Amino acid sequence: MDHYDMPAIVPADPEANATDLLMERVKETPELALFSLPTHDGGWTDVTASEFLRQVQALAKGFVAAGIQPGDKIGLMCKTRYEWTLIDFGIWFAGAIMVPIYETSSPSQLQWNLNDSGAVAMITETPDHFARFDEAHPDLPLITNVWKIDTGDLDKLAASGTDIPDEEIERRRNLAKGSDLATLIYTAGTTGRPKGCMLTHSNFVELTRNARGAIPEVVNTESSTLLFITLAHIFARFISVLAIVGGVKVGHQPDTKQLLPAMGSFRPTFLLAVPRVFEKVYNSSEQKAEGGGKGKIFRKAAAVAVAHSKALDAGKVPLGLALQFALFDRLVLSKIRAALGGRVKYAVSGSAPLGLFLGHFYRSLGLTILEGYGLTETTAPISVNVPSNFKIGKVGPPLPGCAVRLGADGEIEAKGVNIFAGYWNNEQATKDTFDGEWFKTGDIGTIDDEGYLEITGRKKEMIVTAGGKNVAPAILEDPIRSNPIIGQVVVVGDQRPFIGALITLDEEMLPVWLNNNGEDATMSVDEAAKNPKVLAEIQTAIDRANKSVSRAESIRKFVILPHDLTEASGHLTPKLSIKRNVILKDFTDTIDGLYEDAPATQGHSVVG
Repeated sequence: MDHYDMPAIVPADPEANATDLLMERVKETPELALFSLPTHDGGWTDVTASEFLRQVQALAKGFVAAGIQPGDKIGLMCKTRYEWTLIDFGIWFAGAIMVPIYETSSPSQLQWNLNDSGAVAMITETPDHFARFDEAHPDLPLITNVWKIDTGDLDKLAASGTDIPDEEIERRRNLAKGSDLATLIYTAGTTGRPKGCMLTHSNFVELTRNARGAIPEVVNTESSTLLFITLAHIFARFISVLAIVGGVKVGHQPDTKQLLPAMGSFRPTFLLAVPRVFEKVYNSSEQKAEGGGKGKIFRKAAAVAVAHSKALDAGKVPLGLALQFALFDRLVLSKIRAALGGRVKYAVSGSAPLGLFLGHFYRSLGLTILEGYGLTETTAPISVNVPSNFKIGKVGPPLPGCAVRLGADGEIEAKGVNIFAGYWNNEQATKDTFDGEWFKTGDIGTIDDEGYLEITGRKKEMIVTAGGKNVAPAILEDPIRSNPIIGQVVVVGDQRPFIGALITLDEEMLPVWLNNNGEDATMSVDEAAKNPKVLAEIQTAIDRANKSVSRAESIRKFVILPHDLTEASGHLTPKLSIKRNVILKDFTDTIDGLYEDAPATQGHSVVG
């Protein structure tokens, strides 16, 4: 199949804007808890829909009192926290437009995004955020208002607007129509200058209303979620708006090191995460079991869990397997479930493939991971798995109101209520990315008979070896990256005689693994890169991945880099995707060395 259209289940309302979503929620359930805020004693205190609306309106009055005009753009640099969504709706109620800035952005990136957008005000959270903004501020002549969250400026702003009448905020919030700009989100800039994606009010309104109807098991007034990925990215931003539409209670925890304690106290019913998070949870659990002398039991439990999930897909679980699963569920799996809060039933995963093993493992754990697919340009989801017809390894059918098709070369194209209005101040880029009303995603995939998408690669990332073999890097990278001691994997080999790989070690998991394998846990990354057991472990991961491809596509050599690839180093995007072009440029000499004196027939991996 090369085309699938999913009709909208909610009639379009071209007059509606994002503020209507909150007004409808308050009208329907004024006393429903929409948010919970962390308390000093480790607990949580609720914020009702009506209280949230009151705070939004007060902040909007502050913006008006400060001189913000309808259509003005306001930058925000802030970690994932309650105030993020409060500011988002406060800006909308004032008739203005937010320009989110990633909290890891450099002064030059910050300057580009704010200048290009024409922002007239800026909100920062921490002293570090403000310092980076302050460095760029002399080159931002339009910005006349700057507010700092950490010094209490939001409360001061709200207090300054008490003289603004309610009628003015009601007038302001009704100015925007569906086709008007709601936000300007800049791409991560993996290739060239970041481009501003123009997302409209209709993108948020129509997509959230239809998504709520598509996955009611996940999004409802009994649901709750703990957000920890950055709200500056459209993935979490979309979910934050969807939560208001669906009446979902939202908590926030930006520090991933505090995630498990927060999960235990907040006890969410669903999560939003990237595959790396699920890999980390699994690897940490395995290594913890290994350290306690129960590694074999854990791996057996995992194997039984995967077999159990596959049997469910086949339609029948044999009695022997059911008994085994019941035993291991009590001994092992229930403990992981409890660590996640005990109530998590679903997770929405995006940005990269999860992998079949983890999909089946978590499904038997009682956590159904609904993989989805989308981009900033598509207001996050184009498609998402639905609980009623869940397919591991697929990213689901299009959401209602959306359609997908495949181009002649297999490129996924999309149209519908989620497609952005184009790139800000960049007509050529907009023209290049559309074929009529169809948005060209740049990803390669397939569509099955039920309209379920499967992503097989990134068009621009396809490697063509010197022998003319086409290789999709993700097929090899994703399974290798799931190994506990491997941080990142970058497959190389374009116009080279064979496929190679750059490997980094996971500096957090490495000491645990070394200790569990009878090695010195204090050894440095450089020492570990030469350790025979470490090399053998990496080779095992590569051999396993190579089994899924032909010999011409298999990894023949690898090199361990001296440090992990991170967002701070400029090699990962905020959603932890690798910036392939940047990495290939920065490690050109390393890649060249990989191919020196190395015949294409070499069948084992060598660390340089």
